[in-house]
Formats: sequence, structure tokens, C-alpha cells
Amino acid sequence: MSHKERWLLPEGIDEVAPEDAARLEHLRRELIDRLQAWGYQLVTPPLVEYLDALLTGPAKMLELQTFKLIDEMSGRLLGIRADMTPQVARIAAHKLRDKQEVLRLCYIGNVLKTLPVCQGTSRNPTQLGAEIYGHSGAESDLEILQLMVEALTVIGLGSKMVIDIGHVGIYRGLAEQADLSAEQEQALFNALQRKALPEIETLLLGYALPADSHAMLLALSELNGGMDVLTRAEQVLAKAPDSVQTALKTLKEIATMAGQRLPAVSINFDLAELRGYDYHTGLVFAAYQAGSARALAMGGRYDGIGEDFGHAQPATGFSLDLKDMVANSIAALPEKEAITVAWCDDADQQAMIQQLRDQGETVIYQLSDTAVTTNKTLVKQDNDWQVVETGTVISG
Repeated sequence: MSHKERWLLPEGIDEVAPEDAARLEHLRRELIDRLQAWGYQLVTPPLVEYLDALLTGPAKMLELQTFKLIDEMSGRLLGIRADMTPQVARIAAHKLRDKQEVLRLCYIGNVLKTLPVCQGTSRNPTQLGAEIYGHSGAESDLEILQLMVEALTVIGLGSKMVIDIGHVGIYRGLAEQADLSAEQEQALFNALQRKALPEIETLLLGYALPADSHAMLLALSELNGGMDVLTRAEQVLAKAPDSVQTALKTLKEIATMAGQRLPAVSINFDLAELRGYDYHTGLVFAAYQAGSARALAMGGRYDGIGEDFGHAQPATGFSLDLKDMVANSIAALPEKEAITVAWCDDADQQAMIQQLRDQGETVIYQLSDTAVTTNKTLVKQDNDWQVVETGTVISG
């Protein structure tokens, strides 16, 4: 590698420059404080774990996204986390299982992926999230939705927000009723995700399903919009099994509660929204800004998590890439003017500098043979160190 190429980073791996790093850290502190104000306890999972522990249960789907290495101490295979959610679920199931009936946890940290999730996304995002364990009702789903909206508002992305909500139980129930094979279910799933109506029609005709199953599966791709979609769905899916009716009831509960608690947020229901189908078990959702197809944050319900650790429990949560949010947000930190001070050995000066820093001020030493342009300077006047306004160039 030439000297000119040594500064290059691997494709999809990025670093954070000072201005964005300051915003990232500021938001990290503010968001964790906000999550803790809701009763969420902060946990910090390790960067690496034994691979067989890291990829348990639904996390098996992360196998291709996980970097692997050999532990020189044990000889066992390790994995670098590609998602922190399964790790937090392990902590909830194993370490904290006896703490309380309903457990609220939050987390933040870097993860590493072998491939970007989609074109232009980072392979080393900063993942922030929150999870509720031990409650299966719609109230915990709505709490997570509220928390996601509040987090995005803190970041500066709360205006013109749209939340897409679906329920994987609807498609899963219809697929079971139609007795689709695993291959048929996957092929139809892929077509539904693209809203490819001609392809959906072709697949369903090829499956030769009963008329009711054919009609209900075909209707899924067009059941999206406001709350009226749920009323239409009750009619269109009237002959669906009980699991689908229960899912529709949950969506109606969420719609009612969201109207009361998130009145300023536009809610869109999409019954063909199957994000995380192999992982989630119920409600799924994603937040967008109007006019953008890129999700700001996403989440959903994944009941039964922790089963591989001997403690299955209901759970719901959300996560976002804070580094990506900072890079794509126009919000900036309020400018804080630094105070410059000449380097000297005066004990009173050093005491004053410490006092200013304790008060939250930024004080920068002006080193010898340097020049710093500043509007505030700490100088000695009348035997007392004082901050004075100045617009001149101070030389050492």
C-alpha cells in the first residue's frame, strides 16, 4: 500500500470528525438521560462474545453479518456483534431474570457488520435502543413508539415524521391458513415487500389456493393508509383465522392510543409491512421523514425472546443508528465560545481556569509561539484574573 493510500478506510467503515463527534456525544448523553427518565436502565454488552451464544434464537439470521475470529485464550470461535438487541435480550434473560416482572433496558454502542444493510449505509453504526421485557400488551408497544418519537425529536428529526405500522401476525396467519410451503411463503413475502402486484397475482394463481385465501393474500399489498385501512381490513379479512383477527384488534388499539398520545405524528398502517419477519412476532414499525424512503428508526415485538437462555418472555423495542442521525441532521450544537489564556505558572491563574471549567466554560491554553483569534481572554487586571472581551489576535 502506498503512503497516499494508507489513510483510506475499508469500504463502508467511517470515522467521525470533531464537530459531528461533539454532537454525537452531546446527543448520547441527552438521549440516555431521557431514556433513564422513562425508567430504562442502561446496560453495556461486550463487543465480542462466543459465537454460539451470540447467534442464538432469532439472532441466527445475523450469521452472515457477523465478523468471526478465534479466541487465542480458549481456542473457541468469537463473533463481533452486528446487533446489540440479542445481547440485551441475553442479559435480560440470564442476568436480570429475577429482578422484576417488567424490565426496561436501554443501550448504546458500536456494532460491526460484514456488509452494509443497504447501499450507502455504514458497516460500523452507533446503535441506540430501548427494550421492554415481560409485558405482552399493546401498552408496551405504544410506550416504545412514544419513546422512539421522543428520541427522534431530541435528535432534531421530529418534524414531518411518519410512522409506518404493520403486524407480521397477519401475513403469518394467512400463510398458515393457506397451507403455503416454506418456499411459497418466502416467495410471496418477497413480492409483498416490493408491492409487486403482477408478481403477487402470478404467484397466487400458481399456488391454486382456495378462493378466500387467494383474495385475502392478494388484498394485503393494497391495505395501507390511515386508520380507515383497519376498518377495510376487518371486512376484507373477515374469513381469516383468529390469529389475524387478534392482530387487527391490536392494531386498532395502537391506532386509538397513538391518536391520543402522538397526535402530531402521522401514522400509516401497512398490512404488507413485514420488516424483520423472521425475527418479529407481532407489531412492527419504522419512522420516516415525509418524502424519504430511508428509515430513521425501527422496531417491533419479538415475544419468546430468551428461550435459548432458559427464560422466554415477551418483549418489544426500537433501535436507531445515532451516528447516521447526526450525519443526516441539519441541527447543530449551540456555539460555545472558548476562553483563551496565556500559559504561565501563576497559581491564581490556574485556580481561576479550574473554576471556569467547573462552571462549564471551555478554556484553552495559548502555547508559546502560537497565535489564537478569540473574543474572550483570561487576563490579569488589578491583581485579579478576569475574563475580558477582545477581538484581537493574541500572540504568545
